Amino acid sequence: MSDVAIGVLGFVCLFVLMVLRTPVAFSMLIVGFFGMLATGGMRFAGATLVTETYSAVTNYSLLVVPMFVLLGNVASEAGFSRGLYDAANAWVGRFRGGLASASVLGCAAFSAVSGSSVATAVTIGKVALPEMRRLGYADGLSTGSVAAGGTLGFLIPPSTGFVIYAILTEQSIGRLFMAGILPGILMCGLFIVAVWLTVLRNPEAGRRGPELSFRERLRFLAGAAPLIAVMVISIGGIYIGAFTPVESSAVGAGLVMIFAAFKRGMGLAGFRNAILETVQTTAMLYAIVIGANVLNPFLAVTHIPDAFGELMTSLGLGAYGSLAMIILAYVLLGMFLDGLAMLVITLPIFYPVITGFGFNPIWFGVVAVIVIEMGMITPPVGLNVFVIRAVAGDVPMATIFKGVMPFLAAMILCLLMIILFPQIALLIPNSMFGS
Repeated sequence: MSDVAIGVLGFVCLFVLMVLRTPVAFSMLIVGFFGMLATGGMRFAGATLVTETYSAVTNYSLLVVPMFVLLGNVASEAGFSRGLYDAANAWVGRFRGGLASASVLGCAAFSAVSGSSVATAVTIGKVALPEMRRLGYADGLSTGSVAAGGTLGFLIPPSTGFVIYAILTEQSIGRLFMAGILPGILMCGLFIVAVWLTVLRNPEAGRRGPELSFRERLRFLAGAAPLIAVMVISIGGIYIGAFTPVESSAVGAGLVMIFAAFKRGMGLAGFRNAILETVQTTAMLYAIVIGANVLNPFLAVTHIPDAFGELMTSLGLGAYGSLAMIILAYVLLGMFLDGLAMLVITLPIFYPVITGFGFNPIWFGVVAVIVIEMGMITPPVGLNVFVIRAVAGDVPMATIFKGVMPFLAAMILCLLMIILFPQIALLIPNSMFGS
């Protein structure tokens, strides 16, 4: 059996394991180890397993994961997420559909300290969904806005998706974080347009909230100031070159714990919960990175990336035709796989093709993350939809999937704009200090 055939068989086994609900990290670990055993023997497989595992867990850049996850968990436990939502609601809640727009803005703001799509959707959903239900918002609009808004956690820095992408492709985490800012703002704006168009068609779907005075709006904005300050210092510090991403994550986590202590909104029980959730999330992400590091040498040995590149070239689709095929593959995989699983499985194959056609790797990181975001709200898997279903309680899954459709259209429009105008993603990273 040829090496390529062994590689294809390995991929089939990988998907079978995931269909059987084997965790993606263990699926990659099993296929990578036994694949190398088949191609190079026990000594090669054992040595690769040990060296790649050690390399993954000692990677200094990965420290941004536990630090930013801790930052988001402490902010959530201390109640800072409520302040972000209240501030957004104070400024846009008086408009028709304003609470749904405030949910999107709250998700965008919390994304800038969380880095997790699921954490963002859960945190803002617990605050926003009861308020929208109280004012009689349509279930589709309320749940759809939070499910879609939560996906911003995968795009707006500090995104765990960008960290994993940077580790697997050896790109700069800082430049990837900066590349996510303008696309994140653009997508947030398009989500708000989607809310506006929804209530324009059905005014009863999202009623107006109470009108607040300018002084009251400033008071609510002041309540969100501590977390906004953490965002500006941690992300702005990376831009001006004051911090590396790892230092920025540590500064952000330290600041939010200091603010939480002064606010006295988080007791020892809350701090313990934040630590435990951080450890659980970090362990999961490290396991995925270890699995990917063990799988990648197997793919290299079996020449799967080279074979895929030759196949794409032989089809004669050209650079953008090949990009369209890769995006389509991501969309199809997103209907069945978790976002991080998609990223770590496909990057070793797709990335050489993309760079071979001359596309900017930082720009492609943004494109890949946006397409993966789409998978978070598309049926039948739609991880964020399942999360919001658990938070919302009695809202049917079909209603939530129907509610996210306008936001999915907004994502597609955002993706097209970034493909047509790459500078949307590259402007800020290209203007960074020392770039």
